[in-house]
Amino acid sequence: MDAVLFTEHRATHLWHAGHAARLAELVVTALIDEVTLSPKPGLVDVRGRGAHRDLDWALMCRSAHALRPAFQAMAEAGATLAEAVTLRERIGRLGRDGEAAMLAATGGVNTHRGAIWALGLLVTAATQAPADCAPQQVALRAAVLANTPDRHAPRRTGHKGERARLDYGVGGARGQAEAGFPHVVEVALPALWQARAAGVAEDAARLDALLALMSLLDDTCVLARGGPAALDAVQAGAARVLDAGGSATPAGRRALMRLDAEFLALNVSPGGSADLLAAALFLDRLNNAAPAPDGRP
Repeated sequence: MDAVLFTEHRATHLWHAGHAARLAELVVTALIDEVTLSPKPGLVDVRGRGAHRDLDWALMCRSAHALRPAFQAMAEAGATLAEAVTLRERIGRLGRDGEAAMLAATGGVNTHRGAIWALGLLVTAATQAPADCAPQQVALRAAVLANTPDRHAPRRTGHKGERARLDYGVGGARGQAEAGFPHVVEVALPALWQARAAGVAEDAARLDALLALMSLLDDTCVLARGGPAALDAVQAGAARVLDAGGSATPAGRRALMRLDAEFLALNVSPGGSADLLAAALFLDRLNNAAPAPDGRP
């Protein structure tokens, strides 16, 4: 390799690495924004543990930071590996390594397993075509990855979400990804943008996006804890808050706090909706930070 080609190759490598680092930072920010958002019914936030006994805000933040290297490595893989199966197997391994890092950072507590899957696919897809950061296009590229087989992935994990998906015949996190994250692109992001356009404060806009997800998603975290009856309560309760005017209105806020108390009594936590909200926040930030047409900021 002559000096000019070496210099160009090195410059390209450095740009990919820097871009991947920036996207990993967006992912970590989205995870921390999600857990910090308050008041979220049944979920960990700055007020407390929600319906969880082994989670809190500080632990969730520590987990998010521990996952930064995995997300950066997945983003770099998306930028540098073109062959679909090779890329899918690489990010599968990186995701499993990220899960191990998460468990080491949390003392064995699952804080972000679902988010590693969803946001890992999305951050990889984002770097496959850095000039095309429209949420729907990123989600469609992520769907291609999700539908590509990984020979090294375990056939069954035994995780609660997987068991709920199989027991109740719902798509779960896998189905969302394989379909191109429809609840993120068609539910959460429109709700977020519509609330902002109406002048709703950012926290309330994000809460309304979460409620929109909760009202429609077959959340395997809820199903695993309480079965179909709990899922019906979550979906109907979230719809009531939105029908009352959303979290920014006095009536909606009262309905939201009643819903929080109901979830605590039922011991349910809509963790699948929380993961998809984090995915929506990532895609929203990515869309707002779109690079120039040549793919470089």
